[in-house]
Amino acid sequence: MTEDSHSHENEDLQSILERITYLIRKYRLVEGLVRLQDSPRQDLVGSIIQKQNLAILQNVLEKLHPADIAHILEVLPLEDRLFIWGLVKTENDGEVLLKVSDAVRETLIADMGSSELVAAAEQLNADEIADLAPDLPSEVIEDVFRALPLEEREQLRAAMSYPEDSVGALMDFDVITIREDVRLEVVLRYLRRLGELPDHTDQLIVVDRNEHLKGVLLLNKLLVTDPDVMVSDAMTVKMVKFHPYDKAQQATQAFERYDLVSASVVDVDGKLLGRVTVNSVLDFIREKAESEALSQAGLSEEEDLFAPIWKSVRNRWAWLAINLVTAFIASRVIGLFEGSIEKLVALAALMPIVAGVGGNSGNQTITMIVRAIALGQVSTDSTLKLIGKEIGVSLVNGLVWGSIVGLFTYLIYQNISLGLVMALAMILNLLLAALVGVLIPLTRIKLGRDPAIGSSVMITAVTDSGGFFIFLGLATLFLL
Repeated sequence: MTEDSHSHENEDLQSILERITYLIRKYRLVEGLVRLQDSPRQDLVGSIIQKQNLAILQNVLEKLHPADIAHILEVLPLEDRLFIWGLVKTENDGEVLLKVSDAVRETLIADMGSSELVAAAEQLNADEIADLAPDLPSEVIEDVFRALPLEEREQLRAAMSYPEDSVGALMDFDVITIREDVRLEVVLRYLRRLGELPDHTDQLIVVDRNEHLKGVLLLNKLLVTDPDVMVSDAMTVKMVKFHPYDKAQQATQAFERYDLVSASVVDVDGKLLGRVTVNSVLDFIREKAESEALSQAGLSEEEDLFAPIWKSVRNRWAWLAINLVTAFIASRVIGLFEGSIEKLVALAALMPIVAGVGGNSGNQTITMIVRAIALGQVSTDSTLKLIGKEIGVSLVNGLVWGSIVGLFTYLIYQNISLGLVMALAMILNLLLAALVGVLIPLTRIKLGRDPAIGSSVMITAVTDSGGFFIFLGLATLFLL
């Protein structure tokens, strides 16, 4: 079986990636061999082979969904990524740019000319262009504006005006609207003329002549109801709807709570602006989750896996600097008790246990609180109850695990006082971790900041310094 005829319809994405990587290596190898030859005949043979290799690669890429191409571009080193990007069909450029991460998108856009970027943007809807707009040069946006029909131009202008974390930023303008004073048979004929429905269409939106939202007609209701029935009798007026400046997080909660596929977006006067679909909500959830994961690790922005070294350094240095400061503080806490450690060397071996368990407990608390904040389950009135609950959990954990650690300490060092100090230090540091684990995210929310950013760094700093101080302080008081 030749490379051309090999069918990869049933191949998984990893197999396709391996195949593309092999073909790239093959292309590079032939390219290198041709350069070593000083013969016109060898150049001709090499050129023919290279054209075949490129044709095979393009054939593989043509059969892939834009999302799969985006995944492949994400995991390839920069040189190979740009090589494959040059082989992607122009009509797929826009979709692929939407699917890749911000960091990778930056590298792809930097490799494209203005005319290529305009052509890629023209393949997209207004709401999709708005997603790309922050990464596009201003002159490209101006050219795209001029190329769009008036209606889409206004939609793009509106989409770009909404905050990034708002419902308006998730809004899709591709909506099918109908009137309430027609029969279902008319609606069915209208849909047949359209030929296809927008993605994730589970309902038709009913509006009046001024585009004000009146209700929705569910597609399953349309299909099973007598065609002679009027839309007004088959539609439902009980529906979930949003305003464009609502928080996107509220929309994600509503989609999860009510199992929505799509929902209408209206202005303050009830005029239909567009809709939000489950795919845009899922994209928002994924991006937010990735952002929080990066923030908890102290990364300021999404990072390309194959980014230049200096760029990666700049992305990571801020929280590393903060961590260094907190580490110095912890070292100074230990320095205060150097005399105690010299007298009882066992303290040096035991104190990391107290700090480590406290840090893990604090991170568990912070994770639970940040999750609860994201789901809208935390209010100002519930703060004291949360603190009380987490302190209760930590007290029980402290008593159980402090007793176990204290017992092991006694068995190892044959010192019952040291075992008791170890147990008490564990309890106190877990209580400190619980208190700080609740207060850090709630305080950041109060200050208008993201509760997830740097939270793990801060809790580790507190539990390390606090754990060392508590343990060594108790040891100094009761053992020396």
